[in-house]
Amino acid sequence: MTDKFLDLAVAGIQGLHPYQPGKPVSELEREYGISDIVKLASNENPLGPGEAVNAAIATVLPALARYPDANGFELKAALAGRHGLPPECITLGNGSNDVLVLLAESFLAPGLEAVYSRYAFAVYGLAVQATGAEHRVADALPASHPDQPLGHDLDAMAALIGPRTRVVFIANPNNPTGTWVDAVALERFLDGVPAHVIAVVDEAYFEYVDVPGYPDASQWLQRYPNLVVTRTFSKAYGLAGLRIGYGLSDPGLAGVLNRLRQPFNSSLVAQVAALAALGDHAHLARGVALNRRELARVSAACSALGLGVIPSVGNFILVDTGTQAAPLFEALLRRGVIVRPVGNYGLPQHLRISIGTESENDRLIKALGEVLQQ
Repeated sequence: MTDKFLDLAVAGIQGLHPYQPGKPVSELEREYGISDIVKLASNENPLGPGEAVNAAIATVLPALARYPDANGFELKAALAGRHGLPPECITLGNGSNDVLVLLAESFLAPGLEAVYSRYAFAVYGLAVQATGAEHRVADALPASHPDQPLGHDLDAMAALIGPRTRVVFIANPNNPTGTWVDAVALERFLDGVPAHVIAVVDEAYFEYVDVPGYPDASQWLQRYPNLVVTRTFSKAYGLAGLRIGYGLSDPGLAGVLNRLRQPFNSSLVAQVAALAALGDHAHLARGVALNRRELARVSAACSALGLGVIPSVGNFILVDTGTQAAPLFEALLRRGVIVRPVGNYGLPQHLRISIGTESENDRLIKALGEVLQQ
């Protein structure tokens, strides 16, 4: 974009810097001429979708010339059954990112405020910036915290909520730190959120969490009419390439989001795939079990190599390299291993590493050992 056209954009867009995704395999192949690449940069499910999803997709290929059901009736019915809610509580999105952006666009504007934590998911800040609203960023818990280093400090977030606040974002668990908020603390926080503030609990990694006290916030919607819970099929369900997610909320709040939502924001293939993935409990369990085993192994290996590891309940870990992480990231790229630098989160010494298959993680551990010894 030239400066001429940037000057024509609204103020929020002028100050926006695009989201930085994990480097694609094809890009590394083009840049370095490397093949046999392991991508551990985007928190994807290394198993991908199950056979039930592949079979479901095949059945709708002849119908690709037709628009999808704009209201996603069958998928919403299945989600309603899963969560014990009426379909009117559901907003479908092009990934849960789409729902997060819809929330910002629906409730924020210049002169209003959004609250979120430092080191929280980058999309919160981007969505707020685009609306021209003010960011109120709470300090995270210190790196020395015994349980949740760099995690959300809910007391600090609560202190920033004021009369102009309209949205507060909580990632549980959080990306990129892997930290989480327990049920007691989250309930206490939500109890104090005023009625004029939309409380968004982002549960993108919900299916991976296996710790006592972790809450399912979707069960609290009747208690908190200003609560929105977002989920995605991009992570544990292995459908990142299809971009399908959803929000759960009071029907009136969902009605606001659906006024703005694009009518075909979830494709025919994505809806059918998500419906099949919901019913494939065995494949979901295999992916979660793999992640549990490999998360522990990769975390231990990184610690043994002298890296600081933040305990994670997601499908990734955040490691502290003790120095600028960019050279280590580059050295891993040259060995065909893609991880994620997180300097854009204000963590220039850290790398986020997604958990892959056993063989992919072997490659990672070997490459880390080599570059750290140089």
